[in-house]
Amino acid sequence: MSFDFKRMLAGELYLARHVDAQKRQNGKVLAQMINQTPLQDTERIKKLERQLFGATGEHIYVTPPLYVDYGFNTYVGENFYANFDCIFLDVNEIRIGNNVMLGPRVGLYTAGHPIDADVRISDLEFGLPITIGDNVWIGGSVVVNPGVTIGDNTIIASGAVVTKDVPNNVIYGGNPARLIRPITDEDKQYWETKQKEYHEAKQGPQ
Repeated sequence: MSFDFKRMLAGELYLARHVDAQKRQNGKVLAQMINQTPLQDTERIKKLERQLFGATGEHIYVTPPLYVDYGFNTYVGENFYANFDCIFLDVNEIRIGNNVMLGPRVGLYTAGHPIDADVRISDLEFGLPITIGDNVWIGGSVVVNPGVTIGDNTIIASGAVVTKDVPNNVIYGGNPARLIRPITDEDKQYWETKQKEYHEAKQGPQ
């Protein structure tokens, strides 16, 4: 493991051109293979996605096209689904819990650049990890910035830009993302009632 690769994973300044290009190319090649596989061949797509990511649950599916920086720095839990056009910019680790859904065009960006222009144009950069808890729903076109942790059972509204940590059991939205409201017992009761109505309607008259 090279000096700069170690620093990349540690969240310190590093030079990307000194990181083994093969490590990045392998993930991009796998992503390209996924994106070129016919959509009806879901088993092949799932197999390639399990090869692409650092670790996965048994039941995952990311609708192509998808894009990665490395691929192996992204870890996803059980029952993971992401809609098309998602970007996993995983120069540092992206860790995603169980039962997580991503809408289309979600960007998880661990990469960052120095604020000082002179340091920035020297090509030094850094990456900070992103962590997403269990049972999270992230709406379409959301951007999650470096170093952010999103808590369990939380919803991020479409189009949000998440710049700071988000707690459990809330709805966040906006740019920058902020608290819209907590998720309450009333929400749970309402949606469990709607679920019951669905199953009763499906069964038909008794």
